[in-house]
Amino acid sequence: MKVDKRIFIHPSAHVSPDAKIGEGTKIWHEAQVREGAKIGRNCVLGKCVYVGKNVSIGNNVKIENRASIFQGVLIEDDVFIGPHVVFTNDLRPRAFNQSWHVIKTYVRRGASIGANSTIICGIEIGEYAMVGAGSVVTKNVPPHALVYGNPARVRGFVCKCGNKLNTIDKKKNIVLMKCEVCGETFEIPEEHYMLLEKD
Repeated sequence: MKVDKRIFIHPSAHVSPDAKIGEGTKIWHEAQVREGAKIGRNCVLGKCVYVGKNVSIGNNVKIENRASIFQGVLIEDDVFIGPHVVFTNDLRPRAFNQSWHVIKTYVRRGASIGANSTIICGIEIGEYAMVGAGSVVTKNVPPHALVYGNPARVRGFVCKCGNKLNTIDKKKNIVLMKCEVCGETFEIPEEHYMLLEKD
C-alpha cells in the first residue's frame, strides 16, 4: 500500500496493501485492516481495532478500541462504534465448516453503537439510531430508535444530536416527535413507534 502523508498509520498497525484508506484517517496501535477493506476520509480506528476483508466504512467514522468488524459489514458516514463492539457474520458458525456463509449487516448514517454490544448479522441499524452499551442486537433497528438490552428492544427515539425525542402529536400513520434540546422535530412512522417498549 502506498502511504499517503495525509493518512496516519501507527507503526504497530497492520494495514493490507490492498486496503483503501481515505485522507485524514488515523489508524492507531496494533489495529488490523484486511485486504479489500475500504475506509473513508477522516476516520479514527482505535487500539486493536479489527477490520475484516472487504468491509466498507464511510467517512467521519469513529471506531473505539478493540472493536471487531468482520467481513460482510457495511458502515455509512458519521457512525460511532464503541469499544469492544463485535459484529458477527455467520448465523451457524462451526470451526470445521469449510463453507462459511457471510451475511451482510448494514449500519446507516449517523448511528451509534455503545460499548460491548454484539450485532448479530443480517440486520440493519437505521440512520441516527442509538444502541445502548452491552446490548445484543438481533433484529433491525429503525431510524432514530434507542435500543438496549438482551435482546435489544426499542425503548425510545433520539434526535440527530443524541438526545431523546418527546411525542408531541399523533397523526395518521406518523407520530410527530421533538427534541427539547435542539428543537428539531421528526416524523416517526407509526409502525416503528408501535415497537416502543416501556421500562
